[in-house]
Amino acid sequence: MTAGTTTTPAKDSAPGAANADLAIEVRGVTKAFGGNRAVNDCSFVVQRGSITGLIGPNGAGKSTLLNVIAGVLQADAGDVLLDGRSIVGLRPDQLLAHGLARTFQIPRPIPTMTVLENLVLAGQGQDGERIWNAWVRPGRVSRQENAIVDQALEVLRYVTLMHLRDAYAATLSGGQKKLLEFARALMAKPRVLLLDEPAAGVNRTLMRQLAELIEDQRRDRGVTFLIVEHDMDLVARLCNPVVVMSQGARLFEGPFDEVRRDPAVLEAYLGGQFR
Repeated sequence: MTAGTTTTPAKDSAPGAANADLAIEVRGVTKAFGGNRAVNDCSFVVQRGSITGLIGPNGAGKSTLLNVIAGVLQADAGDVLLDGRSIVGLRPDQLLAHGLARTFQIPRPIPTMTVLENLVLAGQGQDGERIWNAWVRPGRVSRQENAIVDQALEVLRYVTLMHLRDAYAATLSGGQKKLLEFARALMAKPRVLLLDEPAAGVNRTLMRQLAELIEDQRRDRGVTFLIVEHDMDLVARLCNPVVVMSQGARLFEGPFDEVRRDPAVLEAYLGGQFR
């Protein structure tokens, strides 16, 4: 896709693009709440294997659009494609089975469960969730549970939370909860991961750690990321391309260096901080 400023939606480019190279296609999505169009005929694509940033001021429609992609909200119009197939109407759990996971701006661990228990709960395909399997296939259920615990321990080592495995989630710091949120998403072994403001409330040390984990997942495991973020340092480090939203629609798309030089973006959405 050609980088640069545009004042028209990108829906004309998405259908003609090579679908094999695209993880997500947003085509003319509109979502209104009453008389307010939070997302207004918005279109863009997320290239497979990219870390794509989605930025804009408060009220630009970023989180609403992320929730539409994640199946939390249903669009009033338009389409969203995952790996070339429409996912409109699918629930978040169904999307998880198709390889799309997400994190939340405010982490949502179960506070009365330990860190390890939170990860085990996020393990996929647990036959033990069907009560009759515990009676008729106890050996299979037991082996599967052991495998999920082993996976959870591996993920905890990976995100450096092993020392907190037995701590209750409620006792974690804000940054540690962000890491736990990221770890829970990794339990699903996603191909596409939506991150909603991963740097919010995180100190610089943990933010660098989280950035390294994101880069590692993209580089070594081929995970595609779409990141909604206000922290421009994190966006500058990680994201290429960057999509800028304004009033529910796409305003600009391109490398971060071009975003930071665009006069309209600087004035309206970044407050001139890069001048």
